[in-house]
Amino acid sequence: MVKQKILVIDDEQDLVELLKFNLQKEGYEVAVAYDGFSGLERARRMPDAIILDLMLPEMNGLDVCRHLKRVSATAGIPILMLTAKGEEADKVVGLELGADDYLAKPFSMRELLARLKAILRRTAFRAGAEEVLIVGSLSLDKGKYEVKLKNKILLLTGFEFRLLWFLAENKGRVLSRRQILREISPDRVTIDRTVDVHVRELRVKLDEAGDLIETIRGVGYRLKVD
Repeated sequence: MVKQKILVIDDEQDLVELLKFNLQKEGYEVAVAYDGFSGLERARRMPDAIILDLMLPEMNGLDVCRHLKRVSATAGIPILMLTAKGEEADKVVGLELGADDYLAKPFSMRELLARLKAILRRTAFRAGAEEVLIVGSLSLDKGKYEVKLKNKILLLTGFEFRLLWFLAENKGRVLSRRQILREISPDRVTIDRTVDVHVRELRVKLDEAGDLIETIRGVGYRLKVD
């Protein structure tokens, strides 16, 4: 069985060694980078997931995340962001940039491993799938985790793709925020604004097709019927 590869980007050497030990114990192959620039370089080797610290020297974790999600080759790699800050604003910014989950320091290794396994399970959503959905000028390919607008490929995060796919599967139906989170992120401990943050970012990326996503005040969202 091929080991899943995890890239750890953190400048705290003691923590990195602890993460490496526990991840290897769980059967993962581990690569390490101690700063943002080295992390971006190692990310080119396409790990299955990235554990990324927010506070890094030279290039911080948010900038690293932003860069990874802007490059098509690395945009689909799930990111678990670590932060010593407890403010909701930092978590929201991370989610807006495409991080799949976050964990505040100090944390238990058991919780980190559980969250990592959860985002890897969600990534496996695409495995073996060949289904394609057409919604207006949008084409969603579940197998490739790819969305096209008039044949132009859009760069979406994994969460954004699953969100759009769920809306498209239930086109015309009103879906509550709780329904959406339960379906596309059942393992995630999340803040209330998570869905709203991702919908806002998704609308921007969908450009002219962003209006397909309707906000139903006090309830949730709906994808318009053609």
